Amino acid sequence: MLGINTKNLRGDLFGGITAGVVALPLALAFGEASGAGPIAGLYGAIIVGFFASLFGGTSSQISGPTGPMVVVFAGVYATLSGSPELVFAVVVLAGLIQILFGILGFGQYIRLVPYPVVSGFMSGIGCIIIALQFSRLFGHEPEGGGTIPALAAIPSSVLDPNFMALALGIMTLVIVFKWPKALGKFVPAPLAALIIGTVTSTMMSGAPILGDIPTGLPSFIIPMFSGDTFLVVVEAALILAVLGAIDSLLTSLVADNMTRTRHNSNKELIGQGIGNTVAGLFGGVPGAGATMRTAINIRTGGLTKLSGIIHSILLLAVVVSLGPLASQIPHAVLAGILVKTGYDIIDFAYIKRAHKGPRWDLVLMVLVVLLTVFVDLITAVMAGVVMAALAFVKEISDAQLEALGDIDNKSLSFELTEEEVALLESVDNKISLFDFGGPLSFGAAADAGHHVREKSKGISALILDFSRVPHVDVSAARAVETIGSDAHAANKEVFVSGMSDEVRTMLGDLNNEYCLSHGVNFKTRVDAIRAAVEYLQETERKLAST
Repeated sequence: MLGINTKNLRGDLFGGITAGVVALPLALAFGEASGAGPIAGLYGAIIVGFFASLFGGTSSQISGPTGPMVVVFAGVYATLSGSPELVFAVVVLAGLIQILFGILGFGQYIRLVPYPVVSGFMSGIGCIIIALQFSRLFGHEPEGGGTIPALAAIPSSVLDPNFMALALGIMTLVIVFKWPKALGKFVPAPLAALIIGTVTSTMMSGAPILGDIPTGLPSFIIPMFSGDTFLVVVEAALILAVLGAIDSLLTSLVADNMTRTRHNSNKELIGQGIGNTVAGLFGGVPGAGATMRTAINIRTGGLTKLSGIIHSILLLAVVVSLGPLASQIPHAVLAGILVKTGYDIIDFAYIKRAHKGPRWDLVLMVLVVLLTVFVDLITAVMAGVVMAALAFVKEISDAQLEALGDIDNKSLSFELTEEEVALLESVDNKISLFDFGGPLSFGAAADAGHHVREKSKGISALILDFSRVPHVDVSAARAVETIGSDAHAANKEVFVSGMSDEVRTMLGDLNNEYCLSHGVNFKTRVDAIRAAVEYLQETERKLAST
């Protein structure tokens, strides 16, 4: 029932160990940034990582404390004055809410968040992490919690630096940004920075260090809250639950793209919920699916739940004897590691090309970034989703009104002509024809690639008919891009028909080479079918002559 198998034991072992090594410095850094202490970060990585892998719906996913979750948790910790009973009551309740989300089937709806909102949200989180750690690079702790106090503290920190801390921080940044890829296969950059920075600090004192860290297994915490704190606890738990769900399911989509599988979103929410519930009971920082650790796990061979379990077991083995060594880690080193983490979260790939797409998507992304940084995360996501939905409804309405005058146009027919049927039958139906039945949007983008991939097994060519597609948004354009890249990887030729000028411009702006390359784009569906048939016949002739 839990889906554990040993068919990929070697890959899972190597992937889990590698992910655990990468997770070690990040867990320490996230724990320190949260206010609960480095050991709480490790407890969170162990517990959430183990139970999310065991009960979750994404086989290759590695879970643990993440930047977005720590940002919210740090605010909760400061608001509730660090009271363990109250703080971890929030974590337990957040986990229970996630379990409820999974039972009620909310996973499918969370995946519908449009890409500009996700991009703005994650980029805002990255900016927050950098802002919160900037003063620590100079050897100072920002006063108060939140982004604005952290930004306000930067000038005074810069004017009064602890030069040893600054030197360690700069050294850490150089290592995490410039560590050779060849060496990274053996020692990940964050771990290298942690070791080198700590060793350097012991030889040249003066920079603030973590100090005494408890070791051993965590103790049980009984979550409690009074009537005065009820609303605060519930609100914070809801924010953590929603944020963790979004964070985890986004990582699940990344894992799907890398492994060409499909996760179970509702089961994943249940697994994450169980992990956070147990973490809260034992003083662990809440977590979610971790994109970087998941990608590293997959790239080094991890494909099943066993890899995530091995990652947690490794961290557990480390935590029972880590304290004396970890106590010497400088704050500036952990800050440098987190600055790199924040930088990686910022969606620079989309930012660089956002101006080529619809202006509204860019405005929406910037708005979500600003709301995330200066207001709060839930407001940012809610506002972004509502505004994206309203814009989409308007586009659909406009498209429907425009189509009223062309209702008798034969190009809108669902039926194939006799010539088209004959052409397809002449190659034993080795061509798959996909007719996009209307506007392509973020709602269909999440499943479009998977649908085409499943329906085109065993065929040699794809035809994508855009005759009834008046427009596409960024999410849909990226989905079409994925369809093209998947087909290319499987040695399948893609032919396109009926693309409007607006759709062509959108795909061209996003550099969709598969659908816009010379010789595969046709005005009518029958022309595309003829070209696909000629391609298959020519391919067969070449094979026969060899």
